[in-house]
Amino acid sequence: MIGLILGTSEGRKILSLLNEFTSDIFVSTATEYGGELLKEYKYAYMNNKPLDLHELISELREKGVKVLVDASHPYAVEVTKNVIKACNELNIQYIRYERPSCIEEFKNEDKVVEVEDYNELKLKLKEIKGTILNTTGSKSLDKVLGLKLKNRIIYRVLPSVKVIKECNDRKIDLGDIIALKGPVSYELNCAFIKDYEAEAMLLKDSGREGGTYEKIRACLDCGIYAFIIGRKKMNYNNINVFYNVNELVKYIKTIKNL
Repeated sequence: MIGLILGTSEGRKILSLLNEFTSDIFVSTATEYGGELLKEYKYAYMNNKPLDLHELISELREKGVKVLVDASHPYAVEVTKNVIKACNELNIQYIRYERPSCIEEFKNEDKVVEVEDYNELKLKLKEIKGTILNTTGSKSLDKVLGLKLKNRIIYRVLPSVKVIKECNDRKIDLGDIIALKGPVSYELNCAFIKDYEAEAMLLKDSGREGGTYEKIRACLDCGIYAFIIGRKKMNYNNINVFYNVNELVKYIKTIKNL
């Protein structure tokens, strides 16, 4: 059996390609919403809630997974660490699908600033006096609020009841929330920047599939700063890492006794 840990839109593409030759698949997503998006595909088992290390080991052992593809989000570092540990524990072949970065071509742009963490971000934001458009997602709410910035911050988050409640629980004004499912087009990014008179945007390096290119391009063309929270560097020594979905599935087809 093949195990799939999914957390990006490419997960559907991977599952679709695998379905061309098998449905003997254990799929795991972190949310019910993620599971809903996969209803039309074929698989033997579905988990749609977060799993800690012990729960993950139990599920993989019970389902008899032989090969596991980790296609979790580039920023879900703890998920990847746990998946690697579980695979090592159970002697499961681990394969990583890593969404390609798209920020390299902007490295020489003065207004594109990559930071290592939120502490460095706070230092870099000292010169920004106006509105900041935060597109790092609801999982970063506490980190951004923890910066204790005096700026007006506009939070772009998923339009789910759960996420809006999280914003309300943190006393974020409804007028400072954009509830919208991404990725967002270049034109709409420009419109948000202009309508809110933003001086900077906070974003993650989520690749082209995650709308990062359009965000940066919009920032540059509107003359504002793009502050990118950099990806944590993972040690993938002796691990098969793929950056292309088709190449990944092509490789899986060569594995015997799945």
